[in-house]
Amino acid sequence: MKKTRQIDFANGPIMKCILGSALPMLAAQILTLLYNIVDRIYIARIPGIGTTAIGAVGLCFPIVILTAAFTDLYGTGGAPLFSIEYGRGRIDRASHLMNTSFRLELLTGILLFLVFEIFSGPLLFLFGASENTFPYAAAYLRIYLTGTVFTMIAAGMNPFINAQGFPLVGMATVTIGAVLNIVLDPVFIFSLHLGIEGAAIASVISQAVSAFFVLRFLTGKKAMCRIEQESLPAFFRDGRTIWNIISLGTASCIMQLTNALVSISCNHVLHHTGGDLYVSVMTIVISVRQIMDTPIMAIADGAAPVLSFNYGAGKFKRVREAVKITALLGFAYTASAWILILTRTDLLISIFSSDTAIGTAAEEAIHLYFSAFVFQTLQYVGQTTFKALARKRQAIFFSLLRKAVIVVPLTYLLPYVFHLGARGVFLAEPFSNVIGGTACFTSMMLTVMRKLKRMEDQA
Repeated sequence: MKKTRQIDFANGPIMKCILGSALPMLAAQILTLLYNIVDRIYIARIPGIGTTAIGAVGLCFPIVILTAAFTDLYGTGGAPLFSIEYGRGRIDRASHLMNTSFRLELLTGILLFLVFEIFSGPLLFLFGASENTFPYAAAYLRIYLTGTVFTMIAAGMNPFINAQGFPLVGMATVTIGAVLNIVLDPVFIFSLHLGIEGAAIASVISQAVSAFFVLRFLTGKKAMCRIEQESLPAFFRDGRTIWNIISLGTASCIMQLTNALVSISCNHVLHHTGGDLYVSVMTIVISVRQIMDTPIMAIADGAAPVLSFNYGAGKFKRVREAVKITALLGFAYTASAWILILTRTDLLISIFSSDTAIGTAAEEAIHLYFSAFVFQTLQYVGQTTFKALARKRQAIFFSLLRKAVIVVPLTYLLPYVFHLGARGVFLAEPFSNVIGGTACFTSMMLTVMRKLKRMEDQA
């Protein structure tokens, strides 16, 4: 990789650094999104079983989210520490952090595959499966789980490519897998008549190819820090490094775990208040959420290495400037997206289903669910800053607050105590956006930004 293609986090204009990192990430995340939702688009159109099948895929979301939680535990836990050490010029230490994260991804991926394979049946019924949806959910999940290790390596190690200043390479590794999945989906689902199982096969193959190219770069000469061989005893002896990665990554892991808890709670309540139809509606709502969240996630992820590197390099003014620019970009996007959601709800629903019954219910659900979407900027900016600067306690606390403390209780209180039925499930989200987002951002401004100003003045 030519040196000119590497982002200069230390001296380049902050806006240029963030956008230079965020735009390739945005492209990669859009393709990742396509990678995830193309399955649902095709599955929803399987003749005769489309509506039931897409609900079945939604029942698998908690296990998919749990896998993502452990992926983030090591990926987003190790990458900020890597960037801080990289900014300090401690290349050997940065390389060791990356290698430790890789081994944690690999070992955990194997363990999760074994656990989920054994307990997937009872878990699906726990998540709200019915006699109609269980066969399809079980068929999809049984195959999808075989790609657990590939998924964790591809997604968990990609941040270390971006942290070294090569976001275009990170984008390319995602692009390859996403395009392959889009091509293979119709082949396996329709041409080979494998139905919902074909979608799972396409996903596994695509993730394996992405993982291959991630490892190819991180073991090659172009990477500044590389994955190297290390004995397992030596790996386990360095408990301090493992603890540092896990403790920082816990915030992202908790965020994903609480997403799984929310998904389980929503499906459980909707199954009793609205039936299988509303479980399918929630699948569409979550899919729209993933589309709308992608740009703001890319902005946050693009800002993270800029924040971490400059914090490690002692350039506190650049850190403060990066936080402000991230907030401005976030508000500009979420306000625009909110208008689109309210005015073109029908277009968003039509991506996933042409069923009239689902469309009518989903339109109201989306309007309720996204009514306070702009406030998500506060959560993303605050959380990104806490994680990028290794503020573990704050990151963990606000991850728990928004979902576990606010959303999950409201998911039960609004439908049953306040007699709002299925509508109450979708109203829990905007409450959490306003309360959790405001608390997170305000805390970040009063603590981190003030401390950075003092450190800047002293420097």
